[in-house]
Amino acid sequence: MSTESSRADSIAGAGATQPADAAAWPPPRQAWYAVGVFAVVLMLNFLDRGILTLLVQPIKKDLGLSDQQIGLLIGLAFACFYALLGLPIARLVDSKSRRLIIGIGVATWSLATAACGLARSFGGLFLARIGVGVGEACNGPATFSIMSDLFPPRKLPRAIAVLNLGFVAGTGIALVIGGTVIHFLSTDERVLPLIGPVQPWQLTFMIVGLPGVVIALLLATIKEPIRRGRLGTIAASERKALPLSQVTQFLRQNGSTYFPMFLGLGFNTVLSFGHQTWVPTYFVRTFGWSAAEAGIMNGIVIVCVAPIGLFAGSALAEWFAKRGYADANLRVVLVSMVIHIPGYVVAPLIPDPYLALGFIGFNFMVGMLCPGPQNAALQIITPNEMRGQVTALFLFIFNIVGYGIGPYFVAFLTDHFFGEANLRYSLSVGSAVMGPLAAASIWWGLKAYGESVRRVQAYA
Repeated sequence: MSTESSRADSIAGAGATQPADAAAWPPPRQAWYAVGVFAVVLMLNFLDRGILTLLVQPIKKDLGLSDQQIGLLIGLAFACFYALLGLPIARLVDSKSRRLIIGIGVATWSLATAACGLARSFGGLFLARIGVGVGEACNGPATFSIMSDLFPPRKLPRAIAVLNLGFVAGTGIALVIGGTVIHFLSTDERVLPLIGPVQPWQLTFMIVGLPGVVIALLLATIKEPIRRGRLGTIAASERKALPLSQVTQFLRQNGSTYFPMFLGLGFNTVLSFGHQTWVPTYFVRTFGWSAAEAGIMNGIVIVCVAPIGLFAGSALAEWFAKRGYADANLRVVLVSMVIHIPGYVVAPLIPDPYLALGFIGFNFMVGMLCPGPQNAALQIITPNEMRGQVTALFLFIFNIVGYGIGPYFVAFLTDHFFGEANLRYSLSVGSAVMGPLAAASIWWGLKAYGESVRRVQAYA
């Protein structure tokens, strides 16, 4: 067998580790402090990313935009440069200071969010949203890479569930803060020094964006942990991000594990982000709520129910693992999809707004079973030298396919088939198409994923 062939086999059987894995894990206080900081950063991430969803109607009115243009601003503008810069940044994650990368990203996307408030046209707002995507491309791969070095595999789903409280807070607070700011700013134009007249929606972007520059400084208080889970074939002097060709080779040789997981993620995020983006506008158009009412009510529901789903998901993964299921993490993802997909189809068709809100809240709670186990599932089977790059691919699908296409897909159905007054049908039909495809993809890859976990455990 040739040296190259032997190396490829070692990579395909990832999991053999260097002595760093035998060293003590970071003290719990240090590890959980880092999780707390990362949760604040993630909250800011989704606050800055999601605030636009509540400002749809005033932006459309002031800039004369269509639903499809709004869909592009929410999704594609954010995602396009995320896609271009995601992999180069991820390669730095696999070899450079991860906390520094996150800090630079936070400052960048925060300033870009504030810059959205200076936009006077579709093009200006599109460019500012690109800046948000550039900054946020730094966060995911670096955060999950550090998390996998802070906690042993059995504790990782719970740690990621706590981390995702930041996602919950960011998603919910974006709606609550946005609704509150809109309420208090009313519809009056303001005149700011050096900037001139600004509309309430523009001032909202500035208010939520600028504090992130201060939050970025918190990353200096995080200690960079020892990298674990490295390939046994890599000498200590060669510990750096693997060449892209080797990462591609690893993914190809483990395609039966990764491909269904990524495919299911793509379909599911199109469904979930399509809903998340347009639900506030759905309440405005269908039930005559104000933007403030829609934002505050939806935000409160999300903040209340999502933590239940997050911790239930990590507990269910632990329960499956204790009963010998090697595929425990991915099994939780499948359970979540099977339960919440029918609800996403039905919820927009309910005629009572409060009953619809309750149904949407239940769907969101069940959907939040996924994040902890889903992210842990990926980290556990991926060698440290390529975790940043593989996570970047994972987040590429999450953001480009899900966040990039999801909002636009619903808007396309609205503009071309149902009309603005019937947004509810766009939400329901979109879910009926994407949901079953997501669940079928995860089910398809369940057996191969379990085999990958057992192979990694054998090397540990």
